[in-house]
Amino acid sequence: MHDGYAPYPGKWGANAQLALDTIAMKPTKGIPHWAFNIMDWDMLELLAGANPGDYEREPEKVYLTACLNTGATFCDQWIPRNPLTMRKHGYESSTDKGATTGIEQVVVDGRIIDSPEAVAEHLEQVELPKLAKQIAETDVDSQAAIDALIAKEVEVQNIFGANLLKGPYANGFQSFPAFRYYKYGYENYFMAYALFPELMAKDFARQADLAVKRNLLAAKAIVQGRLPRLIRLDHDMADSRGTLVDIRSLDEIWFPQFARSIQPFLDAGIRLIWHCDGNLMQMVPRLLEVGLGGFQGFQYEDGMDYERICRMTDRDGNPLFIVAGCSVTRTLPHGTVEDVRRELKWVVDNGPRVGLLLGATSSVAPNTKRENVLAFIEGLNHYQKHGRG
Repeated sequence: MHDGYAPYPGKWGANAQLALDTIAMKPTKGIPHWAFNIMDWDMLELLAGANPGDYEREPEKVYLTACLNTGATFCDQWIPRNPLTMRKHGYESSTDKGATTGIEQVVVDGRIIDSPEAVAEHLEQVELPKLAKQIAETDVDSQAAIDALIAKEVEVQNIFGANLLKGPYANGFQSFPAFRYYKYGYENYFMAYALFPELMAKDFARQADLAVKRNLLAAKAIVQGRLPRLIRLDHDMADSRGTLVDIRSLDEIWFPQFARSIQPFLDAGIRLIWHCDGNLMQMVPRLLEVGLGGFQGFQYEDGMDYERICRMTDRDGNPLFIVAGCSVTRTLPHGTVEDVRRELKWVVDNGPRVGLLLGATSSVAPNTKRENVLAFIEGLNHYQKHGRG
């Protein structure tokens, strides 16, 4: 059995301990912030005290140093090479295109996906049998599988050191029924969703069957490995107008399977929060009803009612865990320094008294105003040191 984070208690630095106390919903003087993803190479080098060109040569070193220098306390998604996919003007023409990023023709397993019927055919003939095989092969009592999950987290935590806490995220630590637009493309997948509801229901149910087994393994890994009991679930299900499909269809065929899939985490006392992209207000009460304990992200400009959400509780009446900060699509790129300070203060003033973690709402794109990013980091450090005082 892997000893996980057992060597760290008693040795955590002040920042990591602040994150741990916040995750435990303990009152704290300061408000921690997490390691938000900065995509601008020049900004990463500035924050790391590095020379021009260092990020491209040593991305992991520069990225981590920038995170530590900003005072970050918590990181769940360790993606130090992610900014390499972007240059100053966004994605390069050489960047690999996929089903949702402009590929001219979607091909899956040698099959051209050019219609909703092609989606349905591939689901029935390939994906559902593949899921059945994965379900049969997943052993929920496999100590080797549990140890492998723990080992991946410990490897990154050892890179971080004792003053930046690594939390579990993806890579075996979250599994639940998902839309398959990432595989088939938006247009044909959602036409298939509308035309073949029984097939979609079957797919969600089969995905949930596998998710229950995978999440049992993940929950055991978190408990045995003494990992932070917080997982951010991440799957885009809305745009700026609302959910990508009629909420009534989600009530019928998705939410019951989603609730079933996350139960192993809830049984183990692991808090689940949802990453918010777009306008998810219709989903918020439903996510709370099935057991989620908080939210991260918040596109305020798309109608996410932050103040209202922060006044909500989980299904047991407990305060929510909230990760929020300045908007990466409005305030940081287009606002003023004063706008940044005002929005961060609003987030703090209206956030929960315990269980508040600050950060950018998503990745910070290249060419975001440098003065705004620096003012944002200055504000994060202020609240981390002084709290609401």
